[in-house]
Amino acid sequence: TVGDEPLCGEVVAIGNGDVFEGNKTEMLVSVGDKVLYNKYGATTFKCDDEEYIVLRQSDIFGIFKENN
Repeated sequence: TVGDEPLCGEVVAIGNGDVFEGNKTEMLVSVGDKVLYNKYGATTFKCDDEEYIVLRQSDIFGIFKENN
């Protein structure tokens, strides 16, 4: 909704991408990246008392890459 600010999180795992109209979508995020995302596009779950969020790459507004 209007006025909701995006949330920030750190990528801890990534999937294999998706297939759209017969073409494989490349994953643009990497483990360790910080991302901005819409809380309404996220699915939250707990595992071993840690809370995790699952997102589609299309729900990510921005990616902050770590410089090595």
